Amino acid sequence: MRITALAGGVGGARFLRGLLHHLERTRADRTELTIIGNTGDDITLFGLRVCPDLDTLLYTLGGGVHETQGWGRADESHHVAEELAALGATPTWFSLGDKDFATHIYRSQLLGQGMPLSEVTRLLASRWGLPQRGVSLLPMTDTPVETHVVVTEGERTRAIHFQEWWVKHRAALPAERFVVAGLDRATPAPGVLDALRGADVVLLPPSNPVVSIGIILGVPGVRDALRGSRAPVVGVSPLVGGRPVRGHADVCLQTIGVDSTSAAVAGLYADFLDGWLVDESDQMAGTSRPLVSARPLLMSSVEAAADIAGAALDLGLSLASKDTPA
Repeated sequence: MRITALAGGVGGARFLRGLLHHLERTRADRTELTIIGNTGDDITLFGLRVCPDLDTLLYTLGGGVHETQGWGRADESHHVAEELAALGATPTWFSLGDKDFATHIYRSQLLGQGMPLSEVTRLLASRWGLPQRGVSLLPMTDTPVETHVVVTEGERTRAIHFQEWWVKHRAALPAERFVVAGLDRATPAPGVLDALRGADVVLLPPSNPVVSIGIILGVPGVRDALRGSRAPVVGVSPLVGGRPVRGHADVCLQTIGVDSTSAAVAGLYADFLDGWLVDESDQMAGTSRPLVSARPLLMSSVEAAADIAGAALDLGLSLASKDTPA
């Protein structure tokens, strides 16, 4: 069985860790999982290329994530950041630990030598043992892209990097729109379209529908591949009771003029979505497409995440069986 997933950071990583746990506990043999990770959050800090969503996926699936934060490394120290602050280096609002710095130094070194991000990511995935678990991690594109936010401060309107808006300002600055620099000239990274076209099931984890999943869908060719995919596409709502469990997905939805409801989020994927998993508190009126299934969606533990991921996969497999000629 070949599963392809589109994913952002913490929510996507925890869901996919749950999916791997589900596959392992059900002893699903010969399963290949390909993850297409968002790179719109990428940023250059202190001369180093940082890929927050890819790194969160690596650390979470590789067993090295800081569980409380949901991002960064476990058992981390911050000597480099402290010395940079003492030197007056900026910014100080984005926290990088010493082990985390090693990832960014290695990535930046290889990128500087001309290696594409997809190949660098493959090497990092090997360091974290992902291939041994049947997992391939692909960046959505090798083209450098960055999400910026047009914000208003008093009478002044300016564009800032998404990370500054998200981390420093906690999405509190009024946002007018999102602009993804470089997306118009981006092409899917090697293997991305093949993974979408060759999948048996495509999953959309509960990642931010605007600045994670939405950015991946903006890469030319990705949305068309999903529309033409023979595989059922099943998504998991990122909302519980109309609100995100963590993060600011509701603010992002408001910025693009979309209601903070599971039904409205499903509408963002309406041209290719076959199945939609929602929380019991977000019941939707029955529709023939997407097929809606309700269950608890709080990923309070790895086991809970495994149950949710298993339900999404089962929904996809049931849709696939209905489409298979007798």
